[in-house]
Amino acid sequence: MRTYIKKMLVSGLTALFLSAQALPVWAMDPILAHDQIREGMTGTAYTVIDSSGELRDFQVDIIGLVDNGKGSQPMIMAKASGPVIEQTGGILQGMSGSPVYVDGYLIGAVAAGIKEMTPYTFFITPIDEMTPLWKMPDRKNKTRIHTIDIKKAAENAAKAKAEKEKKRKEREANGAKDTVYGDELVSRAREAVAADKKAAAAKDEEASVEEAAAETASDETKAADTAKAEPKDVMYFSGFNQAGLDFLQKQIDPQGTMEFLPMGAPTMAEAQKTVYNASLVPGSAVGVAVAYGDFAVGATGTVTAVDGKKILAFGHPFLHRGNVNYFMTDAKVVGTISGQSNGMKIASIGNIIGRINQDRATGIAGVLGKFPTVVPIKVKVTDKSLGRTADYNARIAYDEDFLPQLSGGIAYAALSKTADDLSAGTAEVGFTIRTDAVASGKVERKNMFYNASDVGQIAMAELMQAMNVISQNKEKESDIIDVQVNIDVDSNRKTASLISAIPDKKTVKPGETVNFTTTIKPYRKAKETLVIPFTVPESQPSGPMNLDIRGGGLVPATALMLLQQSGVDVVSEEDSKQTTEDKLKNLQETGRNNEVIIAPSQVQKPVSASAQRRAMQAMQAKGHKVDLLGLQGKESAGKTKFATNYIIDNVVHSTLTIARN
Repeated sequence: MRTYIKKMLVSGLTALFLSAQALPVWAMDPILAHDQIREGMTGTAYTVIDSSGELRDFQVDIIGLVDNGKGSQPMIMAKASGPVIEQTGGILQGMSGSPVYVDGYLIGAVAAGIKEMTPYTFFITPIDEMTPLWKMPDRKNKTRIHTIDIKKAAENAAKAKAEKEKKRKEREANGAKDTVYGDELVSRAREAVAADKKAAAAKDEEASVEEAAAETASDETKAADTAKAEPKDVMYFSGFNQAGLDFLQKQIDPQGTMEFLPMGAPTMAEAQKTVYNASLVPGSAVGVAVAYGDFAVGATGTVTAVDGKKILAFGHPFLHRGNVNYFMTDAKVVGTISGQSNGMKIASIGNIIGRINQDRATGIAGVLGKFPTVVPIKVKVTDKSLGRTADYNARIAYDEDFLPQLSGGIAYAALSKTADDLSAGTAEVGFTIRTDAVASGKVERKNMFYNASDVGQIAMAELMQAMNVISQNKEKESDIIDVQVNIDVDSNRKTASLISAIPDKKTVKPGETVNFTTTIKPYRKAKETLVIPFTVPESQPSGPMNLDIRGGGLVPATALMLLQQSGVDVVSEEDSKQTTEDKLKNLQETGRNNEVIIAPSQVQKPVSASAQRRAMQAMQAKGHKVDLLGLQGKESAGKTKFATNYIIDNVVHSTLTIARN
């Protein structure tokens, strides 16, 4: 192995490692298990440190083996030296995963340095602790929306078309007509369905066997409790301005346990490119991303081992999420920055080349040429004050842990980059999520938001809520085809207060319509008058009916809501029984901030049992079905929504007298 790599260094062939040309498949190098490692051994590590893409080597002297007993992860302590290490100033962040060889045997991956101490002494994750990642259960990427190898599909289609044309000409030469009857079409369809089912069954059976075998192995080994640096999880970002980065950090890492750093972005050409036949070798730069495109979130590191299409990298976790569904990308190294304890190898992610499916204590693992299911997100932002419109596109790897936060974070970043100033602004946010989580096939919502300091902070809440409900579907793993977000932002404050709401009659019958003359006072504008109709529910009993006339975003507080707002984790019995579709329907039907809603007050005068019976008898006499919940003044019974151009920020009250006779 070492001799072969040196030959490639001389010939300069390593510059081709990340090209789209087909290269010979790399076979797994022979390995040396950690229990065979001895103090005093000398080895060589390989990595890329500059834009040439050339593999460079440095000397590794084994100091000893660190093993903290049962259940802990053994590590190999070593010291780096040589011209490359002198040039970089030690072991840097980004060199993690660099393969280390002793006498031609792969022993492991560069993993971590000594915190606040010499950058030349470091730890190696043993390769025999990493190879089990290839056998770990892979339950992700099981949605029914599968990625398609477009290149292969085009090639197959061309071959099929050529073969069909050839057969047609042969039939015509023999005097036959090229006719396909209905029964034959049905037969072909059935054969195709049967073939798909057979392939799916075989794939599931194979996954079950692998899972059963892998479950007997350790899933997550503990890191060695030594003085070594426990590397802080690092997430790299591109395309985000500081406001977008701060927002996303609050969503993903509110406790501040991660380090957030800028990352080089793929070029415009690369952002649209997927390489189906990419090759990597030990020591190559590699990237992992959970989002990709105009906004990217991920990290770069070094490949440790390659076996055919399978790769191991990093020598430590990316985010330590176990079985995952992330993009694997090639990566381009820019250069290195030295530092006593925080030096870095600067690199940017490039083309999508495969899928990362394991993110474990000992490293990451993935497969070249296989790709994650993705959720495309498109955000269009129009700043009416500046007369500026911008479109942004990204792809989020279908991972339920990150979909809500990343979709909201990307939308916020797009808004903050386009509008430039979000203080004291008004935003109208509309989104459409195409998904099989609902029978209609899509979840749609539109609402207006205002905030005196940063409207974007609250404007993304409903998008994130909808994505969270879909991601946490208890019935099944929902497919999400795409997400489209449209945001109109205005630096003007578009709020209004209700002054009065006067009914055109005070005494009404069930089923009768009352027109409320409603006066609103927009912020720094003249009063406006709206006429809003309200129909009394057929089930409303005789007597006073108290009404709230309020903004759609002002929901009367209940005891349960007060508990929840106090930080108590409480779920109502009704909510716990709701399906995912019910929750999404409720979100779509929830009053919008720019609506005036007229509805029965939450607190109603108790209705006697005799009054309930009389109302029921009257309704039954008319042939109507009776819902006793409606008699209790439930908000869903008798509610009017009236859209305005302002966010309504208060509530007024009114009372009607219901007369059944």
